[in-house]
Formats: sequence, C-alpha cells, structure tokens
Amino acid sequence: MRSAFGHSDHMSKRHIAMSTGFTLHTEHGAGLDIVVPKETTTLSTIVVHLDHTERCEARTLLAARLARQHDSHLLGIVPTGVPVDAAAALARAAEIAPLVAAASLHQRRRAEAVAHVFRCRLRDTGGSPSCEIRLVDGDPVDAVIAHGRASDLIVVGQADHRAAVDARARQLPEEAMLHAGRPVLIVPRRGRFDGAMDRVLVAWDGGREAALSVYGALPLMRKASRVTVVSLLEDGGAESAGTPCPGDLDGWLLRHGIRADVECCAAARGGLGDALLARASALEAGLIVMGGYGHARAQERVLGGVTRDVLARTTTPVLMAH
Repeated sequence: MRSAFGHSDHMSKRHIAMSTGFTLHTEHGAGLDIVVPKETTTLSTIVVHLDHTERCEARTLLAARLARQHDSHLLGIVPTGVPVDAAAALARAAEIAPLVAAASLHQRRRAEAVAHVFRCRLRDTGGSPSCEIRLVDGDPVDAVIAHGRASDLIVVGQADHRAAVDARARQLPEEAMLHAGRPVLIVPRRGRFDGAMDRVLVAWDGGREAALSVYGALPLMRKASRVTVVSLLEDGGAESAGTPCPGDLDGWLLRHGIRADVECCAAARGGLGDALLARASALEAGLIVMGGYGHARAQERVLGGVTRDVLARTTTPVLMAH
C-alpha cells in the first residue's frame, strides 16, 4: 500500500522513526498495525535499604529479583548509625571517648555483618545481578535519600514498630517518598513476595503525584500480566469537569505498550484507603501504584489520609512518588 506521501507504509514508518528519533515496531492484528514504542523508561539502578532487622531478607530478595528481571545495577545502602561528627565528639569529651569509640565500633561491625549477609543472599539466589554495597555514616534516612536520588527506584521496608530500630529509622518509608524525588517501593512488614508484581493495581486520581508514580512504575507494568486502573469516588462526591478520567491514562499506557483494564468505583466517605486495599485484595494485586501525598505543618511533614492509611496497613507492596 502507498502512503499519502507516495511512499510505502514501511518506508513511511521508517522515515518517521528516523526523523523523530524514536524506535518503533509494529504488532499486526485484525487488519491494524499497532505502533508500540521502544522502552524508554528502565530501571537501570535500584537502591535497597539494608539493616539488621528480620524483614531485610524479604526486601533484599524482592530487590534482587527485580534487578535480574530488568538487568539493573543493585545498590545496597547500609546506614551504620555512626554520627558523622563522631571524631569531633571524641576530641571534645575525652572522658567519654572510650564509650563513644566502643559504640561506633559495634555499629560498624554490625553494618559489615549486614553487608556480608546481603552478599550471601545474592549468591544463594543464583544469577546475582550487578551490585555494590555502601556503608554510610550519619542519619539513616538521609543516607538512603541521598544515594537514592541517583537511582530509578528505592526499595524500603514498611514501618514496623516491633523491630529493634530507632524512631528515625521508622520514618524512612514516608521520608524517602516525600523527599527523595524518586519512586519508592515499600515492602510490607509481613509476607513473602517472590512471585509479586504480576498483577498491578493503579490508583488513579489525576493528580501530579499519581502521574509521577505511574511513570516511575512503567518498567514494572510492562512485565505484568494484568494492569488495572482504578478510579475511586467518595459516595456523595459529585462528578465534575475536574473529575479524573481513567480512560485518558488507559490510552497513554497503551501507547507505552501496556494494556490496562479500567474501573470506576464508589467508596464510603472517608474510606478511600479501605476501598483501595479491599480492591487490591479482590484483584489479588501484587503491586499497588499510587501517588504519595503530604504537606508541611509547622516543623513537620504530615501525610495525607489515604497515603497514611495505606502505608500503615498494606499487605501488598506499594510504589509511591511525591
């Protein structure tokens, strides 16, 4: 067949690809050629937070599996907990220097043990991805955020108040989501997720945060067997011109080679978090993709209601961006 410009369809598509800089290929079916773009978003680097807690194994195995699937470089960050000004503190207070030195030595040895266990776990899983480990002094949250900014995905654990960590470390999921500027994958404090991510639920509200999260999750959704876009509207909430249209997202995903089902569901007033988690359970979703919301109040960050509920109660891995 000849195109309107006098060239064959094949040559026209080739010309478009060369002139726009995009690589295209076509899928044939039912008399249509569906143009599917070459993957432009990848997980070249995955950062995973490592510590001495029991749940470190679950997120290590999940991060390693994702790194193998996506041919990613896996970077393990081990916060030592040693203050960056420990040497200065020793010089200022000679009488407590032995105690400070002993505590710092203990923390460093524990961090080295965490790094050793990480290497062993990667070796035992077979086909270890490209990886490296960094032991970082100072605030544990700042360490993960600083190194995570040079990555495509940050993997952390859900806050667990039973774990033997300090209060600052328990803030890591929300702080990384709010401040890293990268998608953050939160691994629940219970369960194993060796076969997770095959079914993805996208919570779509049309907001900036949701858009960033969906974009960051594109590589994961390409590997999924089923993607469902869910738009929730509270009972009594009136639809308007500003109500998000999940159909717009559906078309955008399709142009990225991802076919998605679309659902519009009602939720009880004040119960969006409950409705979202219930729908994820009904769909047997292995991943929830949603925007992470928060705002400043005085000297602290306050999470949005749905974000707070999901972070606290989810039993499904959640990818969030802010």
